[in-house]
Amino acid sequence: MAVKIRLKRMGKKRSASYRLVVSDSRNAPIGQFVEQLGYYDPTTEPETYKIDEEKALKWLNNGAKPSNTVKSLLKKSGIYQKFLNQEK
Repeated sequence: MAVKIRLKRMGKKRSASYRLVVSDSRNAPIGQFVEQLGYYDPTTEPETYKIDEEKALKWLNNGAKPSNTVKSLLKKSGIYQKFLNQEK
């Protein structure tokens, strides 16, 4: 099973917010997910996001591949750098 960390769109039209979820790559992005890692709200000024560091590192170490947007959020929060330092 290929696992991905991606964004799941929530909210109303023109005021979207997102959840960071771990899901099977065969399911649609709006489909079932394994675990929720946090949220991301781009409509606020500045953008707000919260990611559970422990869960995110666990899934990254288990081989989950983040999407491009999720990877940039992980880099902003410093979680991705911790993951890269663990690999060495």
